[in-house]
Amino acid sequence: MFPMRIAVAILLMMSAIAMHGADIVIPAYELSAKDPHVVPTEGRWDGLTVCHGMGGFEEWTVNVKQAGTYYIHFRYAAGDPRPCILTVDGSPYGKPVVGEVTGGFFAKHLKWGTYGPFQLAVGQRKIRLLAKGHTPHFLGLVVSTESKAPNPDVLPKPKLTPRPQEPRSMPIKEPSPGEISASRATVAELLGTDEIIFIKRYTYSANHYYTEYVNAKWTPGGSLCVLSLKDGSVRDVVPQLKGGVFGRFDLSFDAKRVVFGYKKAPLEGYRIYEVNVDGTGLRQLTFPPANETELVKSYQVTKLYHHGTDDMHPCYLPDGGIAFISTRCQYGVLCDSPDNFTTTVLHRMDAGGGNLRQLTHSALSEAAPVLMEDGRILYTRWEYVDKGAVSVKCLWAMNPDGTGSSEVYGNTLSLPPTLIYGRPIPGQAGKFVVCGTPHYPQNGVGTIIRLDTNQPIRTRDPMTYITAGTDIRSEGGFDFRSGDGPWQRDRAGHGPLFRDPLPISDQFFLVAHKPAGPVWTDRNSYDLYLLDEKGNARCFHRDKTISCWQPMPLRPRRPVPVLASRPDSELVKKGQALCIVTDVYHGLVGVKRGEIKHIRVLEQVPRFWSTRRRWGGDGYDQQHVCITKDTHLGLKVQHGVVPVAPDGSAHFVVPAERNISLQALDGNYMAVQTERTYVNYMPGEQRSCIGCHETPKDAPANLASTTAMALQHSPSLPGPQPGEARGRRTLHYPRDVQPVWDKHCVSCHSGRKPKGGLNLSGNMTALFNVSYENLVPERRRQPRRDRGLLGPVIGENHPKTGNVHYLPARSLGSHASVLVAMLSKGKVSLADPKQAKRATALARVHGKVSLSREELLKVTNWVDTNCQYYGSYWGRRNLQYKGQADFRPDCRFEDAVSRIPPKLEAVTGKQ
Repeated sequence: MFPMRIAVAILLMMSAIAMHGADIVIPAYELSAKDPHVVPTEGRWDGLTVCHGMGGFEEWTVNVKQAGTYYIHFRYAAGDPRPCILTVDGSPYGKPVVGEVTGGFFAKHLKWGTYGPFQLAVGQRKIRLLAKGHTPHFLGLVVSTESKAPNPDVLPKPKLTPRPQEPRSMPIKEPSPGEISASRATVAELLGTDEIIFIKRYTYSANHYYTEYVNAKWTPGGSLCVLSLKDGSVRDVVPQLKGGVFGRFDLSFDAKRVVFGYKKAPLEGYRIYEVNVDGTGLRQLTFPPANETELVKSYQVTKLYHHGTDDMHPCYLPDGGIAFISTRCQYGVLCDSPDNFTTTVLHRMDAGGGNLRQLTHSALSEAAPVLMEDGRILYTRWEYVDKGAVSVKCLWAMNPDGTGSSEVYGNTLSLPPTLIYGRPIPGQAGKFVVCGTPHYPQNGVGTIIRLDTNQPIRTRDPMTYITAGTDIRSEGGFDFRSGDGPWQRDRAGHGPLFRDPLPISDQFFLVAHKPAGPVWTDRNSYDLYLLDEKGNARCFHRDKTISCWQPMPLRPRRPVPVLASRPDSELVKKGQALCIVTDVYHGLVGVKRGEIKHIRVLEQVPRFWSTRRRWGGDGYDQQHVCITKDTHLGLKVQHGVVPVAPDGSAHFVVPAERNISLQALDGNYMAVQTERTYVNYMPGEQRSCIGCHETPKDAPANLASTTAMALQHSPSLPGPQPGEARGRRTLHYPRDVQPVWDKHCVSCHSGRKPKGGLNLSGNMTALFNVSYENLVPERRRQPRRDRGLLGPVIGENHPKTGNVHYLPARSLGSHASVLVAMLSKGKVSLADPKQAKRATALARVHGKVSLSREELLKVTNWVDTNCQYYGSYWGRRNLQYKGQADFRPDCRFEDAVSRIPPKLEAVTGKQ
């Protein structure tokens, strides 16, 4: 008799063969032709087939034994969109293939892409993939008479090869004194000045790009210094502060003063200081808030974050003020389940430290503000609104008063995950230099990239890698290569790393740089270099005892304009801003004029420190307090809807100092397009946008000769949808959606054997309820095929990288949902033929189920806002707390958006 495990293996193999008995299975490494840069089994990428370079091709030969109709199934992995052209015997397929993001580039990210049908004749057929850019990574392909994707087991497991060992930490090859002296002379000639101001600091050891102030090891020492390019001598500007740690700094326009961040003790936060360049006039500009001690007592969860607030990254403003980032907003990072990592957002203050105020209300961290030549602030903003949680740390700009925030570059970019320390290139409009870094573990070191945003900013076209042998090709760690050789992953960062790029021109840059050898955390291996556009780095200052950072020429710079601030006084009083959409159809490809009737106004609410848990059990998938299961990580609330005029224009007010997103709705209040980002509006601000998916070069088509129709009337105030008492409401599944299932569905879809295997009862589970868990797919694993009723659902945490690319109209929400198509009685027509067929069949079975307009809207509103469960951060979640007064409250809108804890015993839940 066979041993049991052998018998089980044989049965599994036979079942796989039975599913696709006529399949032609080809491992990706069995290539019949390929580009020279294709590696059939790349150990660096789990043994998958990889093309190192752009514009490559891969070809496989298929021996077809019986003519007929076939489908081609590719098993591939991609962390960003990498569409390819598919040809069969030289004939191109009608549309790009394998272009969807699967979540990453490793074996665990593999998914199927199915294409066809193809009429294949008997004989050897050539299947080729060609790419304009990079290709995905492949495990194999299956040619089958079945349109249904095969069982993954039909392909062999990845053919793993031993990964090269990471190099040992080696000392830096020391430049000679003559080389350093010559480089200093070159820098002086390029700059037209004989002095460089910079920071000495032991290398941060933070475990994320934004946690330098939270968990970098306390290593005091260093100073704010001035380097003489004539003789190499170094002068400490503030020797009296040697016992602390210096952060980032900025130089005044006349080059006489320096403002800098400084941490004087391990249990105190960073504060902003200013000093004259000659060392006189040292003064502290920011101080701990009056309740700093109470903040620590109230909100400290663990000893990791040991104080209340930090003020960092100062930047001089043209009006005399100073911008900086601070944790005074008191928000927690959304994807940090312990809630140790606090959020930094932009603030500003007057020259003397007074009139301190918050400029943004982002739920996630902002960093590194610098001034642009047009007077705006350039900064890094981390965000995720229905997209991958770690991909989008990109460049934004705003006016010094916080108005006019706008994307500069990177809002749909997957990799590198972080673009930080951006600076404008002098005299080059639309051109910048930036440091591309991983999400973790690092202190903002990575590769140097030049950007030309005069090219399409929703692509990688603006990017030129100056340091082409260094890249960040996944969420964490670094990648290095020599010349055109294969990329080698190196989590420890032994390769060359860079930080703090400052452009002299579009050809030369000052940088902090660690050559190949030491690990990225080496405390004294980063020094000052001149980098040219070909990637050549020449050391002009080296200190063997400590690292050196942020080189900046000590010279006056040309003043920039002071941008006028003209807030509307009446709007300021009401805490509102004015928004004008000139043509909502701009960018809505495939949407006919007249279809859009309303705009829905939504808000992403930061997670306040005051919602911090002192009890366990309420977290889910990195959410400190769960809001959803496998969809978005931050709380959404609704402010209401406003009308859209027949010409596509809209004129309305929105709440200021909020993270506002918009949705374009049809006549049934179903989302046709969703804004997967947000705008921070300041009180009294008046701004307009062109439409959906605009870029800075776009212009509205409908204003060529006439005024937008919506401007002929007073601005609208967001109001209620049918069945709602008011527009401002929370999105709470147990109150909004479960009653619909209770009335129309649970008589069949409940109990031990629910019809169709789908239980829609409202019985509570550990964190949610039965119907919600059965409808929302498990994003952390491959979703079961019978759980696709909702259609595409965005899981911000799965995948973390990728999942950020632009999606056409009707790609998400109600117009892509089998469930909604079934319930809407013909109001939704699905583009996918297979899904449409399924919806029609289900509608036929459920012919007697008839929802009212208001009930259907409750369901579509839930689907369109990415399937949230809880309507606030307040109260206990876990079923173990049932019976307590604060268990799963249905909070009022006013409580949901407030940082002040409500009296949950008195919550009524009426919206």
